[in-house]
Amino acid sequence: MIVRPRPHWIHLLFVRRGSLIRLIWQQQLFIVLWSCAVVWVHGQLFLFKVTLNSSPFSLMGVALAIFLGFRINASYDRYWEARKHWGAVLVEARNLARLALASIAPPQDVRPFVLGLIAFATGMRNQLRGQPAATGTEGLLPPEVCRQLEGARSGPTLTLLWLARWLQDRQREGCIDGHKAQTMDTSLNALSMAFGSCERIANTPLPFTYSVILHRSAYVYCTLLPFGLVDSIGWMTPLVVSFVSYTFFALEALSDEIEEPFGLRANDLALDAMTAGIEAGLREMLGEVPPPPMRPDTQYRLS
Repeated sequence: MIVRPRPHWIHLLFVRRGSLIRLIWQQQLFIVLWSCAVVWVHGQLFLFKVTLNSSPFSLMGVALAIFLGFRINASYDRYWEARKHWGAVLVEARNLARLALASIAPPQDVRPFVLGLIAFATGMRNQLRGQPAATGTEGLLPPEVCRQLEGARSGPTLTLLWLARWLQDRQREGCIDGHKAQTMDTSLNALSMAFGSCERIANTPLPFTYSVILHRSAYVYCTLLPFGLVDSIGWMTPLVVSFVSYTFFALEALSDEIEEPFGLRANDLALDAMTAGIEAGLREMLGEVPPPPMRPDTQYRLS
């Protein structure tokens, strides 16, 4: 995810990173060359004059823009829902650490549980990105749990199971009363709910036919548009068509990118930073020095 100060408006015109140019430059180049060819032959195709004007494109453009807006909204809803679930993980992890530290003494006895919460957030990131379950969990869980994570299909589920068993053991030993244990178990259920909701987003993309219809409509529109403009604006046709096609192609590419918000692309969620933030907050509650915060992008000029 790109996190940086908003650049000056002039610099914003030439920013490359996050502008999706790298994804659509080939389509843009094709449309510009195609528009130049249409202007060169004066709107003729195989010796036949293509009799189009701007009227049908006005109607088609409005319909395509509305359809594209629905696609963007559907993708952003998935993106924002995923962000809210990660916010819930942060809140519930802090609540669990606070209740455990306030109820059980000394804090050294609670440290494995708090580190387990960090391991859950780390494992959740790994699961959503398709990485090995044990990545980044070294030193956070008991050795036997780490061995279970190797090759596990759902590492966060195993981590939650260990956390629940730890809580049951403390209740059985009389270190925590039944009411607080029930409250903490409710927070563990909330963590499981957040993880399951993120899995639903990751494993259930938008219908493929939806993308196909939008993709075909945008390309047909931009391919025919030069024929409707060449008689009225002449050599300005490639410029106008390139601007219109950039808008449609970039919005389509953006909707495809944020539809799956858990990846490593520029506009995906900053899962590494969020996991590091959870770890920093929990380690501070343990009285430890947290790792340095992840710095946002600073080199934003023309990049």
